[in-house]
Formats: sequence, structure tokens, C-alpha cells
Amino acid sequence: MFTNTTPTQAYRSSGRPEVTYAIERLVELAALQCGFDPLELRRKNLVSPEKMPYVNAVGARYDSGTYRANMDRTLELADWDGFEERRREAEKRGVLLGRGFANYIESSIGSPRERAEITVKPDGNVEVVIGTQPSGQGHETSFAQVVADLLHKSVEQVTIIYGDTKVVSVGGGSHSGRSMRHAATVMMMAAQDLISEGCKRAAELFGEEADKVAFDDGRFSIAGTNHAVTLDELAAQDPLKPLQAARTNEMHDPVFPNGAAACEVEIDPMTGAMELVRYATVDDVGRCINPMIVHGQTHGGITQGVGQAMCEDIYVEPDSGQPMSGSFMDYGMPRASTLPSFKTEIAEVISPTNPLGIKAGGEGGTTPAPAVIVNAVVDALKKFGVTDIRMPTSPLTIWNAIQAAKKEKQLENT
Repeated sequence: MFTNTTPTQAYRSSGRPEVTYAIERLVELAALQCGFDPLELRRKNLVSPEKMPYVNAVGARYDSGTYRANMDRTLELADWDGFEERRREAEKRGVLLGRGFANYIESSIGSPRERAEITVKPDGNVEVVIGTQPSGQGHETSFAQVVADLLHKSVEQVTIIYGDTKVVSVGGGSHSGRSMRHAATVMMMAAQDLISEGCKRAAELFGEEADKVAFDDGRFSIAGTNHAVTLDELAAQDPLKPLQAARTNEMHDPVFPNGAAACEVEIDPMTGAMELVRYATVDDVGRCINPMIVHGQTHGGITQGVGQAMCEDIYVEPDSGQPMSGSFMDYGMPRASTLPSFKTEIAEVISPTNPLGIKAGGEGGTTPAPAVIVNAVVDALKKFGVTDIRMPTSPLTIWNAIQAAKKEKQLENT
């Protein structure tokens, strides 16, 4: 995402939260030490859409993106300009309000090989065998939407078959933001093959050449004639000869989902207790097949990243080596009651790397969250001279940071 050639750029092609965390914290510290506005420092280093595709210093090829637009829209969603008024109101209540911001970009590629097998049954229903399966994301719905659109069917007529090793022969699995992009691409290829086969069969039925047959709105027809047969009718003609197609495909080009996040936190300076009161994010996932599913994944991703930043910690008792956070009774996790309503938007900047222009969704919510939370905490504590803080930002961690800063100031004044 950055156009400079500093060593940190070598890591910018990774979507791991810890890498984004390190870079975004360095931006904040650099701005502080050099007297820059941290937002303007970021803007100066964002790749513009006109430079896409952009090859960075280590050879990563960013496919597409409107980084500055995502950044500006996130700030607008977060009401960044209204922050100072909210900060003054918080001070009247005896709490510190801090705000944080972070850009992110991640590389999505995963296992390159995927296979789809599509069969139109004699009753008109469609079965799709695919080698990647959901683990709660709702892929079965999105996959069905793609096939239904390609074959002019209703979603209810499409059944996705996955996870059965007796049926699924090839597949790369669900990981690395690959599922929708790889599955949709190979399903599109298989659907095109199936339509080509349908055109051949319809041509035989009509006594015409296959290249004269067109498929539209679920019907095979020949222009200028009354020759027409539906996909369902064609599939039902010979139950012993299923209308089906299969395709195996490999994709080796990565895509780069990206976006930005902003948040606000309130801190009680007497106890170190912190509350997350605002969170806004914009995520560029390329073409979004099912916005509701993507938003759900984004919400879950934010929660996971916030948990890492605020409360999740594996603590081992030094003397005995006994893990003290070995169950969900004593391992800190964020819950619905501790989170605000998120403001999330999807940016659809089409990727040129695959037929449907898909990038990836789901991991984007997690990637900037640790950085944006810590940036907000540091901002809230800057009156004490705090410039950095370790995760998780628990009440004890925050309280200790305040006390250490106060002690350092006292020593400076003596």
C-alpha cells in the first residue's frame, strides 16, 4: 500500500494482523517524532488507483484498489471531525476519550487448485460438487447464488455438495480468503462447459449446427426460428445421459483485499478500565456476491481482532508452569455486551485477476483491529506522555502505563 521503499514495505503484502499492527504503530511514532499529522503521512504514501496494478519493492503486484477513498470514507463513517466535541464531553464525565485509525492490505492466494462438477438432474434441480467447504461462513449460499445466476435457475434449485470424500475428488479447502474466488471461477468455467454441451444437444435436436444455438434466460434457441428448448427439458430428455460438466482449474495470482478502520475508546484513568464505544470500517472485497454474509464475516473478524488487542492473553504461572487461562471461564474474550454497533461498508473495486473480479472477505475485519485499538488507547493516554503500550490493553496494563508515565514525569521534574 505504501509507495516508499522503506524496509517496512517488504511486509506490506502480508495480511497478518501483527504485520499491519507493526507498520501502523510505526507510522504513528514516526508522525509523532517528526511532527507530522499521522493521517497526512498515510495519505502521502498511498498508491493511487491510476498506478494500478502496482508492483511494490519486493515484487508483490497489487491488482486494484482505491486506498485513499477507503480511508476518507472510513473517517466519514467514524465522524472523525466530531471527535474533539466528544472528547470534551467525555472529560466532563471524568474519562479519557481516544481515537485510532489504521489502513490495511492483505494478500489472498491459498491452495491454487480447485474443481467443480455440475449436473442438471432430470427434474431440473442442479447439483454442484466443489472442493472447498464452509466452516460457518455460508459458502453454500454464495456458491448456489453464482451457479443459479449462470444457469438462470433459482437458488433453491441448486444444491452444493462438499466435504464428502467419496464424491469430492479435488479441492483446495477453505483458507487464506481463497474459497469464493477459486470456487466461483471454476464453477463459472464448468457452467460454460455445461452450456456448450447443452448447445450441442439442442443442435442435434433441431438438426442445426451448434454454433447457431444460443443460451439465454434458461433456454436454448436459434435466432429467427421457433426452435427452443429449456435447460430443464434438455436435461430430462435422456435420464441415462446426464447433462453435466466438470472443470479443474489452477489460479496462481494473488489478490489484495484492503481497507481501513477507525475506532474510539473511553478509559477511566483511575482504574484503567476501557470501553470500546465506536468502530467503523470499509473493506474492499472485490465483487461482493452476498453482502449480508460478508458483513457477518466482517463483524466476526472485528471481534476477533478486538479481542486480541483488548483482553485475550495466555498466562502461564511462572513458578509452576501451569496455564492459568486454559478455559473459557478464565480466558478473556469480547462479548456482544462489551462491543458497540459496528459501522461497516463494502467497497467493490473489481479485481482483474479472475472472471468475477472477486478478492476476499472475512479476514479484513481482523487485520487492522489490533492496530486501531492500540492507536486509540495511546491517543487517550497521550496527556500522560504515553507513546506506546503492549497488548492486551487490559485495565491492569493501562493502569500500569499511566502510573509509569506519571512516575517518569515526576523524575523529570525533580
